Amino acid sequence: MNVMSKVDIDSTETAEVDNDLAAVSEVEAGIRDFVRNDVAYLRRPMSANTSEPTLEPSAEATVNNVNSLIQRVAGTSLSEIENLISELEALRDLLHAEGQRVQREISGYAQLSQAAMKSTRMIADNVQQWKRTADGLRNA
Repeated sequence: MNVMSKVDIDSTETAEVDNDLAAVSEVEAGIRDFVRNDVAYLRRPMSANTSEPTLEPSAEATVNNVNSLIQRVAGTSLSEIENLISELEALRDLLHAEGQRVQREISGYAQLSQAAMKSTRMIADNVQQWKRTADGLRNA
């Protein structure tokens, strides 16, 4: 399994955040421009039977275009957020599974280490007994 380093993950996350901030800034700039350009729309005289300014066909089309743009951007953003959530959930599941695997591996290594220590003690004890026996035979 290919494991990314923390630096790679951090730099990827930073790049994604930068891209998101750039997109947000672009949308905000577009909205600001729209508001500046259509301030005159709000200053138009009110129609007699409504409390809204009278709209020229081009102003109404502009409002509809902006509403459409906002819905597309919001829809795209919601879609991206949903995709990100599902990716994060999958990553969480993967990390959980990997954490369990690492715990099993550590447990296996601990058991192996204990078995190796017991074997080493037994070998050392046997060698010591053989040495005593050999020393006893030499002294006899």
